Amino acid sequence: MKKTILLSLVIHNHQPVGNFDFVFERACREAYEPMIALVEKHPEVKIALHYTGSLLDWIIVHRHDLIDRLRILAETKQVEILTGGYYEPILVSIPDIDKAGQIKKLNGTIRELFHYNPEGSWLAERVWEPHLAKTFSENGVKYTIVDDTHFKYAGLNEDDLFGYYVTEEQGNKLDVFSTLKHLRYTIPWAEADDVIGWLKQEGDSSGRKLALMGDDGEKFGMWPGTYDHCWGKNAWMDRFFTALKENADAITTITPSEYRKRYSPLGRIYLPTASYDEMTEWVLPVKLSGKFKIVKDRLKRKNDLDALRFLKGGFWRNFMVKYPEINTMHKKMLRVSGKIHSFLDARAGAGSILPADPEKLLLERLWAGQCNCPYWHGVFGGIYLFHIRSAVYENLIEAELLLDRLKDDLKEKQDRKPVCDVVDFDCDDNDEILVETAVQNFYIDPQRGGTCFEWDWREKHFNLLNTLTRKREIYHEELIKAVKEGKIVVEGSKRPENIHTEAVRVKESGLEKRLFYDRQRRASFVDHFISENSDWEDFYKSGYSETGDFASGRYILRKNGEKSEAEDPGNNSTAGNLHDNGAVNSGVEVKLYKHGFVKNASGKIPVKLEKSFIVEDESEYITVIYRITNEGGIKLEANFGVETNWALMGGNAPGSYFDSGSPGGKVMLDTAGECKAADRLSMHVDWLGIDIKCSWNIKASVWWYPVETISNSEGGFERIYQGFCVMPLWRIILMPGEEWKEELRISLY
Repeated sequence: MKKTILLSLVIHNHQPVGNFDFVFERACREAYEPMIALVEKHPEVKIALHYTGSLLDWIIVHRHDLIDRLRILAETKQVEILTGGYYEPILVSIPDIDKAGQIKKLNGTIRELFHYNPEGSWLAERVWEPHLAKTFSENGVKYTIVDDTHFKYAGLNEDDLFGYYVTEEQGNKLDVFSTLKHLRYTIPWAEADDVIGWLKQEGDSSGRKLALMGDDGEKFGMWPGTYDHCWGKNAWMDRFFTALKENADAITTITPSEYRKRYSPLGRIYLPTASYDEMTEWVLPVKLSGKFKIVKDRLKRKNDLDALRFLKGGFWRNFMVKYPEINTMHKKMLRVSGKIHSFLDARAGAGSILPADPEKLLLERLWAGQCNCPYWHGVFGGIYLFHIRSAVYENLIEAELLLDRLKDDLKEKQDRKPVCDVVDFDCDDNDEILVETAVQNFYIDPQRGGTCFEWDWREKHFNLLNTLTRKREIYHEELIKAVKEGKIVVEGSKRPENIHTEAVRVKESGLEKRLFYDRQRRASFVDHFISENSDWEDFYKSGYSETGDFASGRYILRKNGEKSEAEDPGNNSTAGNLHDNGAVNSGVEVKLYKHGFVKNASGKIPVKLEKSFIVEDESEYITVIYRITNEGGIKLEANFGVETNWALMGGNAPGSYFDSGSPGGKVMLDTAGECKAADRLSMHVDWLGIDIKCSWNIKASVWWYPVETISNSEGGFERIYQGFCVMPLWRIILMPGEEWKEELRISLY
């Protein structure tokens, strides 16, 4: 009998919440619309398409003609439309109630727009955990698509993946298809005839063998050089679809839903936690990731497929370990979700019915804050993309603010007072201090230098401390090596490239000279004692010498009624109620202290550092009071600095500046330097409408520099402005028993 094979092409189209309008427009012009036009041109070719809700929202407003065209293709059954989480969350990372809500929202939108009832779901980044079978099944999803990696971890061979399997969770069944890596890596990179040849070679006489490829739609036009390659003069995609038609006797295209209706599963399977192969590399710690890659390359050279099959990388959730900023964002999302659903449950339990629109808007803002893109990092920008990260916070902060206003409207909280929770916010078994007023959220970590790691300006929906640590990445070594070997591809090259396998691209020269790595997570009110031999350039490059142990040390939260003379240095508890000592008219005061040391030529001098954060209730204003006491027997001479970091997105754009009051006047926020004898500074970002002013009593030197990271993306290596670091630095001279006091006043306008 003649050998035949069935081919299912599944194209996933997504743009993140908060991406720029011009990116949406370009994606439609260069990838999404050409794909629709190609399918219209070849009615004999069937495919499945997935559009995320964030992308559909933009298309509805700006390119509604595409909706109409897709509806016709769906009605003729040439195109199958897939569902998923509306804002493309990593489903395993969000609460079950939000999983269900996001899937139902996209189901409803697909029915409304395309008159189509979806059966299959796209799985964001193919991040699979076994409990998802229950979630999908309970929300009407019949199947999803994972990677061949998942099946190989379960013990199957490549020959076992030409079809689908059934799995279950607590008796809730779900069918699972595999997207074949060979097809993902050859479409559209190999010659079209070679792909056709491979498909024909893999065919058999059963008539039911299926090869499925599921991959990103952006690689068909938006990845470097792919627009001309896919749609230009010698259009790869048109040649491929034409070849499919010419070889219709051997290759038949089919949608996954149609295949399920015709053919039974190949068997039952239980898949382990996994994602696609590359993701399991990216999540590993840098040193281990490098070793893992070496082992994989060695096995590939030996063609040791048996060993490769069981060589498993990292677990997706450990992005929340690798990047503390991701963990903070994730726990913020969980906190907001908990607040919203507790409120909605309480209203429902009380028999109250909320108007549909406020409830809908609350949930939409929460769900938009669950968009997966900044919650991980690999070849794509991920957490390093400031505007995408900022959009997540914007939605979460807005959801919080809407909830409070809704409570006020319902007269549930007429006399709302500031909230101060001492809780294990980041789930590390240590308490953080969360101050939440009507105007600000101010989160403090006593375990890590008593620093502030989140500061939300609620009315602006903006996290002022949404900065990112400059940290070593495994691909930095590739950049350095490529520069040494002269193997750099400059931006603008037209050669089509598979971003997973090809050369090193850079968006500007000299990036390897800007690879500086921070010693600790970026935060504000980091307390430094810095050697006299270190200057602002050393500080910028993380080459300075720290003489104290306060910057990342554990601070103690002073309890109600605890007096200075009764302090117990061994008490590491951060539990207890915060108090108003009379200095605060309205708001919250958080008092922290630490007994440490400062080194000098004579040895280590015992030092006590106290700092009080006073967060006002009804104003955009905080005060931080510092007290430093020499507890040793000799004179203390030291340079003491308070590092602050500001997430001034687009702060290097025209109309934004830094002013230290020095004779030099205003400078751009992407400059670095030092000024002497300053008692104030200000920062302004024109397009955000943000002004920040800080003042103090004793004149100080001020060091400042831009926080910039070097990351990799589909477009190549690039420098990304992450924020602005400012540190006033005082010269302190204290005799034994003497105390130094300073007060920082920060206002937001």
